[in-house]
Amino acid sequence: QVQLVESGGGLVQPGGSLRLSCAASGSIFRLNTMGWYRQAPGKQRELVADITSGGSTSYVDSVKGRFTISRDNAKNTLYLEMNNLKPEDTAIYYCSMILFKLPRYWGQGTQVTVSS
Repeated sequence: QVQLVESGGGLVQPGGSLRLSCAASGSIFRLNTMGWYRQAPGKQRELVADITSGGSTSYVDSVKGRFTISRDNAKNTLYLEMNNLKPEDTAIYYCSMILFKLPRYWGQGTQVTVSS
């Protein structure tokens, strides 16, 4: 029904930048809140940022001022601009459609590794 495909991850040095993309299929993308999550080994998956259908955004404190979430409804695509990356940002990053305050659909994830 809803397919999500993340891309844009990779290996980057501390202080570097990456832009993640999430391509979504389906006809309801523009109507729903979307979020970026990440999961590091041994840790719970956490919500990093989300954006409502109206464009309101929120961020976990650890990424405020460094990450920017955005969406292009015409392209059914979600983005995460990641600047000034830190080693603690290393994780697999997932996008999800959020319904009734819970993530409902997941992509395969994209690995972000921040290391010198």
